[in-house]
Amino acid sequence: MTDASHTVPADPIGPAEGGRGSTTAERLDRLPLTRRHLRVLTGSGLGWALDAMDVGLISFVIAALAAQWGLQPTETAWIASIGFVGMAIGAGIGGLLADRFGRRQVFALTLLVYGVATGASALVGGLALLLVFRFLVGLGLGAELPVASTYVSEFAPARIRGRLIVILEAFWAVGWTAAALIGYLVIPTSADGWRWAFALGAIPAAYALIVRWGLPESPRWLMGRGRRAEAEAIVQGFEASAPLIPTTGAPTITAPVAPRSTHPAPRTAEPAPDRARHPIAALWSGEFRRRTASLWVVWFCVNFSYYGAFIWIPSILVAQGYDLVRSFGFTLVITLAQLPGYALAAWLIEVWGRRTTLSVFLAASAVSAVLFGTAAGEGMVIATGMALSFCTLGAWGALYAVSPEMYPTSLRATGSGWAAGIGRIASIVAPLSVPPLLAAGGAPVLFVVFAGFFAVAALATWGLVDRRGLALDDR
Repeated sequence: MTDASHTVPADPIGPAEGGRGSTTAERLDRLPLTRRHLRVLTGSGLGWALDAMDVGLISFVIAALAAQWGLQPTETAWIASIGFVGMAIGAGIGGLLADRFGRRQVFALTLLVYGVATGASALVGGLALLLVFRFLVGLGLGAELPVASTYVSEFAPARIRGRLIVILEAFWAVGWTAAALIGYLVIPTSADGWRWAFALGAIPAAYALIVRWGLPESPRWLMGRGRRAEAEAIVQGFEASAPLIPTTGAPTITAPVAPRSTHPAPRTAEPAPDRARHPIAALWSGEFRRRTASLWVVWFCVNFSYYGAFIWIPSILVAQGYDLVRSFGFTLVITLAQLPGYALAAWLIEVWGRRTTLSVFLAASAVSAVLFGTAAGEGMVIATGMALSFCTLGAWGALYAVSPEMYPTSLRATGSGWAAGIGRIASIVAPLSVPPLLAAGGAPVLFVVFAGFFAVAALATWGLVDRRGLALDDR
């Protein structure tokens, strides 16, 4: 029996077939997986893949430019880090803009900014101008990722919401694999190979127009802004869309009995006044303080270890004596292990829940980092690298699933964006930390440090709330 006090309160926006007297959120939550869900997922996911392709490309470009331009380790570290400076700023700004102006609009704008800046990077003739464009690339990229996960989470039915966000994050592996293929097949072919790689990264500029006109705005955000008619039209469209898997009837979603902090709160037509005026301060209110602190720690630690390792893997392999082509080939194989990592996380996140899945993958990432740092011989380098790739990207999928669920609709993009922004601070520091750590103790010391950050992140996950199967908070 369900306690009536734990059901999602009604705030009907109008009659609809199968949904009379239900709120927008309730109607979205009890939908089957439809063709329109697939369109939102793939439309957002392709943008995500293009993001990953850009981030992945820079790891190969750094290795090529270090030889071609005679760059010092500190200079190559700044090529990586300056992009993350932009990402840190973009993540915070993007979340605020998405809560103010809408998810779809900001999503398209961010794709346009970083797509144009990446294409322009192909034309530079020196380090200074490359750093300027890499900052602009990071600005767009940093804003896009938390906005995209917030956007998809607000369409996803509650019973499969975590799984869909992990699938969205799995597009990252597609993009990173594309980057590895470009790195392996294009960059080593000529002195201008890195320029052609950047030119391919300009594709998102055209894709931004498709996103802007081809995807709907979030009905939850529209309701929060009082735009009920637009929200109703979008929800009706999803209700009329053909399900991908035939069903005899979609279950009604109610929130099960849970600790007080996880209860969905009553919905109102407009955000609470204090959140509307002071969204960042609201993240540290009594209700959200613990989850915000925990989320920021997890984001910081995962970013430090992930980007510190994966941005530098091709260069580390070159430094260990492998030529450029073989180093890029190893990195391509290691990258392919990301996809099964996402697949396992997508299954476990609705079986074990968010916190357990995230903490297990992070703990496994810590072990894999130690093994990779001490690996000897080609076979062990590839095997342990694949294990690190598998575990780390599974953790990323779970992290992107849990982040938007920590906050109500009026704060969701802001909360996710600021967590990502704090994480980007670590991604700025990590590439700069690699050269001195390598000088101090080589790859073993470097990857033990990364393992330590993964372990701290695994512990911090237990300060989050687990909203598996619960309706989103639409305050």
